[in-house]
Amino acid sequence: MKKVLSIAGSDCSGGAGIQADLKTIIAHGSYAMTVITVLTAQNTIGVYGISEVAPEFVENQIDCVFTDIFPDAVKIGMVYNAEIIGSIAKKLKQHQARNIVLDPVMVATSGGKLLSDDSIESLKTELMPLAVLITPNIPEAECLCGFSIHSQSDMVRAAKKIATTYAGSILIKGGHLFESADDFLLIKDQNGSKEVWFPGVKIDNPNTHGTGCTLSAAIACNLAAGDQMETAVKKAKDYVSGALSANLDLGHGSGPLDHGYQLSRGQENMLE
Repeated sequence: MKKVLSIAGSDCSGGAGIQADLKTIIAHGSYAMTVITVLTAQNTIGVYGISEVAPEFVENQIDCVFTDIFPDAVKIGMVYNAEIIGSIAKKLKQHQARNIVLDPVMVATSGGKLLSDDSIESLKTELMPLAVLITPNIPEAECLCGFSIHSQSDMVRAAKKIATTYAGSILIKGGHLFESADDFLLIKDQNGSKEVWFPGVKIDNPNTHGTGCTLSAAIACNLAAGDQMETAVKKAKDYVSGALSANLDLGHGSGPLDHGYQLSRGQENMLE
């Protein structure tokens, strides 16, 4: 069984963060482990409180995982401040972590702020260099590249701008665009670079809480299983599309995905 570690924040409503990652990893048949960076009081409507974990305790958690059950891949989500970012970077380098997927979480689906202003530079200089892939959405990509993104050509330009200071691959998620929902992947490896577009499937479901967390965790699972980057992203997008298409409807705001939709379908087939 492949082992996947999620380093992220806790979402008490279960739709995003650590809880979404746990469900996603299990759905991919992998063994899930967690390092919690912050506790959030949030639900489908908004974020109502954040309590950060001491950086020393974040380091303690990472040590406990890597010295006992070494992960085949690592997904990083909400990191909140520069001190926690520094602790994570130090320990991942110390333990020589592999297959690191970084979701640069800055704002929740509900609009709540999840990364302090002084931490963006630390994210760019300390964590991004360790990742084989970063998965920003449009607003996050704008923070990383320094200009506004309004079109697919802007997405390509942004990825190439980010690539000038970052050695890994870049997946810019296009869900915030009006013209389409296509995602753009710039693959960078020892063979050079490759540009891949993934057509966005418009799914009529307003419940998208935790979509970014789920996608990045799924990619990490696929990389842990040995998939190449393009295949890992394609499979992860298919999984998220299936979880959205299941049309789970919980909560009064932007609700969570059905991470276990494949299990539900399997049970239905057994009953038939």
